[in-house]
Amino acid sequence: MKTILVANPKGGSGKSTLATNLAGYFAAAGQRVMLGDTDRQQSARDWLGLRSRLLPPIATWEVDRERPARPPAGTTHAVLDTPAGLHGKQLERVLKVVHRVIVPVQPSLFDILATRSFLEKLLEEKAIRKQHTFVAVVGMRVDARTRAAAELERFLAQYELPVLAYLRDTQRYVQVAAHGMTLFDLTPSRVAQDLEQWRPIIDWADGA
Repeated sequence: MKTILVANPKGGSGKSTLATNLAGYFAAAGQRVMLGDTDRQQSARDWLGLRSRLLPPIATWEVDRERPARPPAGTTHAVLDTPAGLHGKQLERVLKVVHRVIVPVQPSLFDILATRSFLEKLLEEKAIRKQHTFVAVVGMRVDARTRAAAELERFLAQYELPVLAYLRDTQRYVQVAAHGMTLFDLTPSRVAQDLEQWRPIIDWADGA
């Protein structure tokens, strides 16, 4: 099973948007995917509750009072959404079971400052060095042609982390989420611009 962690300590960074759509891609591609929420609020589970059974299925944790939560049998891909403030031992435990980490970052000063210490801690974790966990970044709600994107890329360059893509600020994500859907559940022609932005993320995820 391939496991991808979506993490950023700052709330509102776009973690759930990234995680749900990544899971939606795997489901549309015919994979047996699980979207796991490590947040007590269980927002991913609530989102899955809105999802139509007519859409490609996305599973969640199997919960049993006698045993720890676990992926359903046969799961090929797991996407893990995380709470704000993930750090310390909790972060270390999660890193030990994932193959790759993707960090969504918005190009505001506050987001950059909040993410700096997290990236430093992430790269210091023993799990990163021992298991060669691959870390990448996605710029959220940003136009790649703007000064904000250039500032974000300059900030990330010091960590030698790849910026996979810049996802534009569009209500499309809000609209599909309200129905338990993702971009990958829509007719490709309706979201051609957004799917083009997702291509590098998909290539990265498929290589996980």
